Amino acid sequence: MKKGFFQHSLALLFLVMPFQAFSNSIKSVDFYQQGDVSYLELTLDEEAWAERFHITDDKQVILDVRGVKASETVLRGIDTSEFSGSAVFVSGYKKPGSPEDIRFAVQLRDNVRSKIIKEKNKIKLAIENRFGVFNQSELEEAEANNPIQTVNSNTVDAGINVPKSGDIEDILENLTLSGAKKYVGKKISLNVKNIGISDLLKMIADTSGFNIIIDDEVVKSAPLTLTLTNIPWDQALDTVLNLSNLVAKKNSNILTITTYDKAVKEKEQKLESEKKIAEKEPLVTKIFPISFAKLGDIGKILKEYLTPERGRITEDQRTNSLIVKDTVEVIEKMKKIVETLDTQTPQILIEAKIVEASESYSKRMGLERGLQFGYDPVSPIATSEGPGFSFNSATTPDSANLVGMSIGLFRRLKDLNFSLQLMESESKGKVISSPKIITQNKKAATITSSETTSYRVANATNAAVGGAGAGAGAGTVVGQLAVNFVQINADLNLTVTPQVTNEGSINLEVQLKKSGFGKARFADGPPDTTTRNIKTNVLVDNGSTVVIGGLYRTEESQAISGVPFLKDLPLLGWLFRTPYNPDTSRSELIIFLTPRIINQEEAGLVDRSSIVDS
Repeated sequence: MKKGFFQHSLALLFLVMPFQAFSNSIKSVDFYQQGDVSYLELTLDEEAWAERFHITDDKQVILDVRGVKASETVLRGIDTSEFSGSAVFVSGYKKPGSPEDIRFAVQLRDNVRSKIIKEKNKIKLAIENRFGVFNQSELEEAEANNPIQTVNSNTVDAGINVPKSGDIEDILENLTLSGAKKYVGKKISLNVKNIGISDLLKMIADTSGFNIIIDDEVVKSAPLTLTLTNIPWDQALDTVLNLSNLVAKKNSNILTITTYDKAVKEKEQKLESEKKIAEKEPLVTKIFPISFAKLGDIGKILKEYLTPERGRITEDQRTNSLIVKDTVEVIEKMKKIVETLDTQTPQILIEAKIVEASESYSKRMGLERGLQFGYDPVSPIATSEGPGFSFNSATTPDSANLVGMSIGLFRRLKDLNFSLQLMESESKGKVISSPKIITQNKKAATITSSETTSYRVANATNAAVGGAGAGAGAGTVVGQLAVNFVQINADLNLTVTPQVTNEGSINLEVQLKKSGFGKARFADGPPDTTTRNIKTNVLVDNGSTVVIGGLYRTEESQAISGVPFLKDLPLLGWLFRTPYNPDTSRSELIIFLTPRIINQEEAGLVDRSSIVDS
């Protein structure tokens, strides 16, 4: 009874738990270029299955990732046209007819090759920036060495094409795909000598159960001699096709076999036919108002998609619009690109707090001038004069004589006096600067605050004064003192260049210079100045605060002077040395930065579907 109740409760628990807890998600999408190779890198919660194929007609590479989800922020388009590589634009979207799959379409300048690189929780699509960067052995090795991952509870190789099931249709589909394959058909053995290709293919078809159509050109192929023992029938079929340079086309569970040369000719005829159809397809005109992006930048991207020799783009500077004339299919592609790219530029408010704290502590304890007295052994003993006492509670170090005593005359001792100094001083200070600045994404912003002070500079000058009755040129040189004032500045300069990432974080390039005034070392002299500089790059989440720098300084000093040897005597030594006077000073500088995107939704950085009206 208890066991059944426990199982029932456990089943209910799994039903109540949200399905998203078991789903795999794409956390980030990054694009970067290294040398002659461009990389589209996907970071996921866990491993996933991916495949890629090329659409040569549209100059596209398609990357499909199965069984994953992604937010609209992650799937927003990436303009890669500023890179010198082959990729122009990357767009991600849910695969039509398969909501649990995500598709990434990479638009190319020219048709080049690509390969998938699998790392832990990462999928990389490596694309040549020029044809010939990858040799065939590298591509085959990349396909063969991809780490394993889990798909539908079966362990398979990430770079190997795997049939969805053991059905004939799925196995034949696997054979017609490019790349390395995994063979799962029923095992057979073949031992034939000088047998025709058509007869050999019929033998494999009869064993496996698929339907086969053999082109007349295939019959002319040279006969084969094969000895194959206990191998999957699909591997045997693939081997025969490769040895005889044949091409297979799949239609459901029907396989059409033709020669490679004929397949190439059919492909060329198809392309030529499509080209003629495209030349006769009527053109339409569409006006795209551009609100936020630069007209020239958008126009440069869209020109890559124009139909050769037919499409045309015109820029209207007055209305800031693009006028496109092309086929309906091209216009629809451009519409999606404009909707993705023509969004508000993110605006970032950057708040900085610069905290400067200082603290000093000093102590004076001991006899100010030691013990003073005189002794007269010759004069007769005089009448003693009474002692005198003094007390001073002043709080300045120059008059900090707490207890004093003096005796004018005591028998043969005279002028006996001492002053006991007890003084402790402590000072604290704090300066907080809070500059704020707002700027657009990837635009440097600078804010400067200046403080001015002046000091006097005296210059000596000479002047000649003529005397009465004196000859020409006679006179007296009189010295004069000219007083000038010199101004000096202490500046606070903050320069920040923010860059918003695809995940909504903010990369800050910060340059900070802070100078200030100290105390003057002598009267009417210039004050001491301190300057602190910080230059750094830091990645911060939107609205978070980060400490980008801290400087802590401690200074301790103590000066002691006195009578040699006597000042070092225990207990009595303090009568023959200066007071105990330690000085301690501390200073601290801390800088806080808080960046905040103020137009997240308008800039397309927020998933609008997740916003709920309050």
